[in-house]
Amino acid sequence: MITPPKPDPHLQQLEKLVEVSVTINSTVNLEELLHSIIKTACEILDCEAASILLYDEKRNRLFFAAANNMSAQQMAQIPVPVDGSLAGSIFREGKAIIINDVKTDTRHFVGVGQQINFADTNLLGVPMRIREKGIGVLEALNKHKGEFTAADEKLLSVLASQAAVAIHNARLIQSLQQAYENLNETDRLKSNFLALASHELRTPLGIIIGYASFLQEEQNAEISDQAEHVLAAASQMRSIIESMTSLHLLQAKGMTFHPRVVPIQQVINAAYEEMRQIASEMKHTVTFDLPDQSLLVTADPEKLTPAFVNIFNNAIRFTPSGGRITVTAHPQHGNILVSITDTGIGLDADQLTKIFQEFYQVEPHTTRHYGGLGIGLTIAKGLIETQSGRIWAESDGLGKGTTINILLPPTGTSSLTTPI
Repeated sequence: MITPPKPDPHLQQLEKLVEVSVTINSTVNLEELLHSIIKTACEILDCEAASILLYDEKRNRLFFAAANNMSAQQMAQIPVPVDGSLAGSIFREGKAIIINDVKTDTRHFVGVGQQINFADTNLLGVPMRIREKGIGVLEALNKHKGEFTAADEKLLSVLASQAAVAIHNARLIQSLQQAYENLNETDRLKSNFLALASHELRTPLGIIIGYASFLQEEQNAEISDQAEHVLAAASQMRSIIESMTSLHLLQAKGMTFHPRVVPIQQVINAAYEEMRQIASEMKHTVTFDLPDQSLLVTADPEKLTPAFVNIFNNAIRFTPSGGRITVTAHPQHGNILVSITDTGIGLDADQLTKIFQEFYQVEPHTTRHYGGLGIGLTIAKGLIETQSGRIWAESDGLGKGTTINILLPPTGTSSLTTPI
């Protein structure tokens, strides 16, 4: 009978390293990753315990991130100095240390053992580095049989190199997840504020409009004139509140649409009627180049009209008094293209997409001349894109005006007929 050869311990260790390399580089949970590393260190070196110390840049010290012989709460309370400790020496010098009798080494930081009631007899520590930058130290403690050797050092150094990369990647993912959660929380708070503010402002505004309308009917010309100014200001505030409500509904996906076939000329004319008075007060010349034949689109006019109101409002406000605004509409590749061009302040190239972002202001908030919340074009974009359309801006630069283009699907389709 042939006796099978005994397994080579060194080969088994290498196989374990290959196996753990796959495991730790596919683990994105930092806590699970750290415990996987120290478990592997104990197995391949046949030792009682292992620990990972990471560097805290803000406090210039090491701290226990994981160890299989103490809890996370215990570890968090045990800072390890960079100066005057074995781990600190390994971290600072970037070199491994083998000590087979820790009691004889003055650098041994006894504070840890005393706090967790664990006695070190021998120790192997190697630095964890990534791109020549130290991130911490990996230690193996109390070898079960014999002493730590140079071969052990090589094995632990390979594991430490793999661990450094995996920890770095896990930290990056953890930071991204935290940033994403913070962003979601910010969006939630902002959305709640919009809903609450628009709701709370409606009641007092309704009272103001009611009294102003009553006073406007007074025979006294001075009171009637003052009431008219109050009504104008209240109407402007109501428009702002409606914009806030629309933005909240779009964000919450709570807006319902009832599409039907409608001429785009009807939508454009209805939207401009709401802005005609302001355009007249600004002494703008508004020109319409619309075909006599109806350009039919499938959309909800109750939702598409406010989109064009916001676009008109933007063009009127950002065009100096006495400017020109031109509105055109025509078929393009089976779709309907509407363009609203002004002779206003224009845009830099990097602002062409930013103007559709929530609360984006073209001008600095400290020197504002044009007013507005910075949500009009955001709402227009949401209302148009939700109805399978597309909106974008064009400009030759500052002082050269802006064109807002709106591309809508034709009748009988639910999307644009050709990619643009």
